[in-house]
Amino acid sequence: MLQYVPQFRGKIFVVLIDAGLLPEPAIAESLLDLAAMEDVGVKLILGVLGGDLKDLYDWTLECEIMSARLTRPLGDPGAIEEAKSILARGQTVVADASSNDPLDPQVVDFTRGIGAVKLIALLEEAILIDGEPVPAVRAADALALAASGTVTGADLLRAAAEACRKGVPRVHVLNGRRQGVLIDELFSNEGVGTMIHADSYREIRGLREEDIPELLGMIGRSVRRTKLVARTYEDIQARIGDYRVMAIDDNVVGCVALHEYPEDNTAEIACLYVKLNHEGRGYGVDLVKHAEQMAREKGLPRVFALTTRAAEFFEHRVNYALRGPEALPESRRKQLEDSGRESKIFEKLL
Repeated sequence: MLQYVPQFRGKIFVVLIDAGLLPEPAIAESLLDLAAMEDVGVKLILGVLGGDLKDLYDWTLECEIMSARLTRPLGDPGAIEEAKSILARGQTVVADASSNDPLDPQVVDFTRGIGAVKLIALLEEAILIDGEPVPAVRAADALALAASGTVTGADLLRAAAEACRKGVPRVHVLNGRRQGVLIDELFSNEGVGTMIHADSYREIRGLREEDIPELLGMIGRSVRRTKLVARTYEDIQARIGDYRVMAIDDNVVGCVALHEYPEDNTAEIACLYVKLNHEGRGYGVDLVKHAEQMAREKGLPRVFALTTRAAEFFEHRVNYALRGPEALPESRRKQLEDSGRESKIFEKLL
């Protein structure tokens, strides 16, 4: 959770809560979570979609949230300037949003005008795709998905995509009945609700020098268990252009390297690793495919990989063929012999 504190500090979140439909214990827990977010420096605007506005405002005070009521409803032309002045005093804004649907144009215009980076809706029901929340949906893909017939809350999905199109970076639609939903959604990479995003949420990018300590710490467990070759800071720095990392919310969760042997028209896919709590989501396959594409762009006709533990992955998940030592470049074959590792060799023709 702590990795998000510097990212969120000073940012504005608009949080809509359907207080008329959600049970009181769920509302109370969400308010306590909002108080914690206020403590770490998030600037909050709490829009009340239903229920008694005065009661909810009183509850914010009971939870020691430093709140102040907005005298205008969210759709009022003067609401943005008044909310800005309240935020500037270090207070959380409590506003009447009862005349609005959760993601209607007035709410979206207010969110964009106030400069919020997140629009969060705590509702009685959330967006489900094939009966489950989906951690992240690109706004560009949302309309086709909403028309697929697999979505519960398709209208909400369309409205969220439109909000992103208008300039709201991220929209989170959450089941307000779920215990701890705010913290579990916002302070984790994958979340528990459905986030519609206009920016880059998950990407594979080049390794930066400031990522090297994170990379070494991440792969250290596999190095100790002899699944990966040991690497030093200097080893990685010297070949930094070979490495790619998968980042979620700019947090590194996996890596791969492509070491080229141009004289042999091949390259090695190496240092493949995905953090333990991100396994099972297909990230390893994505990283290998990205490395293969790098090889294609270099004009290389084949790639190979050495592994002591991931034979099934390479053979069945990414369709590599088991080969003998003759598939390796001579320098790499000698290095393997000198290491004493009993690695299996896999190759793929591109």
